[in-house]
Amino acid sequence: MTFLLSSQYQRPVIEITLNNFHKIIAMIDTGAVYPIWMVGEEKLATIGAVKVRDAIEFGGIGGMTVGAIYKLPMLQIGDLIYPNMGIIAHKTNFPVPILLPATMFNNLIYEINNKTHRLSITVPDDESNVRNLTIKDENGKLHIFCSSADTNVP
Repeated sequence: MTFLLSSQYQRPVIEITLNNFHKIIAMIDTGAVYPIWMVGEEKLATIGAVKVRDAIEFGGIGGMTVGAIYKLPMLQIGDLIYPNMGIIAHKTNFPVPILLPATMFNNLIYEINNKTHRLSITVPDDESNVRNLTIKDENGKLHIFCSSADTNVP
């Protein structure tokens, strides 16, 4: 599947779908580890997300910061579906509402082509387009797991 990157931004920005009907723009960040909702917890709750854990410390956005872990009922990137996806809510002055990390594309083939302004994602035959993405906080340390829905997530 191929997506046209927004020409409004110098970084790779695409349109995604939340809960089957909310269209929103998102930035792909190959250096990020966690998906981050950047526009505040209140708005995330209005689209059906449920808080799992409050006040967790995580690295990113220029250093260590604090956010809350939520479960988003569904996030869709083209044919990729992330049901009950873990996401960190952290309000900041970011140019787009959501940051998508490279970890979301674990075991997939993706290419960001800045010359033609396209993002291409290929799902290999041994992977599923339905993905499990979980964020766990164990003893103050965050872990992220992303795999095909037909495999077990630790």
